Amino acid sequence: MSVIFILALLFSFFFAFWNGFSDAAYSISTVIATRVLSPNKAVLLSAVGNFVGLLFGFAVAETIGKGIIDSQIVDGKLILSVLTGGLLWDVFTWFFGLPISESHVLVGALIGAGWVAGGLAVVKLSSIFDKVLIPMIFSPFLTFSIAFLLVGLVARIFGNLPVRKSNRVFRSLQFVSSFASSVSHGANDGQKAIGLTTLLLLQYGYIKEFSVPVWVMVVCYSFLALGTFFGGWKIVKTMATGITKLKLYQGFCADVSSSLVLFFTALVGYPVSTTQAVTGSITGVGVTRRPKAVRWLVARKIVIAWVLTMPLSAISSAIVYFLISRLF
Repeated sequence: MSVIFILALLFSFFFAFWNGFSDAAYSISTVIATRVLSPNKAVLLSAVGNFVGLLFGFAVAETIGKGIIDSQIVDGKLILSVLTGGLLWDVFTWFFGLPISESHVLVGALIGAGWVAGGLAVVKLSSIFDKVLIPMIFSPFLTFSIAFLLVGLVARIFGNLPVRKSNRVFRSLQFVSSFASSVSHGANDGQKAIGLTTLLLLQYGYIKEFSVPVWVMVVCYSFLALGTFFGGWKIVKTMATGITKLKLYQGFCADVSSSLVLFFTALVGYPVSTTQAVTGSITGVGVTRRPKAVRWLVARKIVIAWVLTMPLSAISSAIVYFLISRLF
């Protein structure tokens, strides 16, 4: 068992932990913003929900493992470069409290390291276009639209209820919707580390085909849940209070909108951005009051971080691969 293999395996598990640590904000931002749960209770709920996400299959793991670059060129050095390069951008954006997409970090890092390792021919451009770029563009607009329409529908149905009674109803409903949001996050984002780990085991001959071992599933989701429990509070603050203020029914609508999109994309194998899905739904809810209710400056910073994530992750991982290949 080589040192590179062990390092790559450990980094895969750490990436799962970091995914939970930095992504805790996305699935619990609304329930914290509406004060249905305290931050600690919300993070615990999210950790459990992320683990439950393993019940929704491994289509996203297969896309990450086989749909971005030719799996034949993958080895420990490439996986280690992908994770190291991606984590460098991750830590930078976390320090400034900017929510980014772990999906786009991994895709960009795989492209960058894969390009250096095997040339442009190993990059599966058509698959990336169909399964990553198109969903990346449309998912925030879809969650925005669903949330916008859902707020109008809920307001029409429950508009005649006294405020106190309405708040009681949606306090309970949002507890359920926030848990569903956490499950959808686990079903989508949680599979990325699983995909890389399974690919690593395949290339080193520990498994004979791309089939996720049970222990990989349990270990990766355990690290994801553990990272979520510790939480990334800088990003929690940005997502929960930085974009717009939410009422209870609006938080419920935002959760439902993002969860629907994330569950669908998890089942069909599109590694979309949880960040984009949740941000789109929160923005859609905010616009229902009035456009000025959304803090567009904060939203603009988030969008800039999204745009930069894939190319900078690609550059970072390419540099790391070049250095590692010279050392080993």
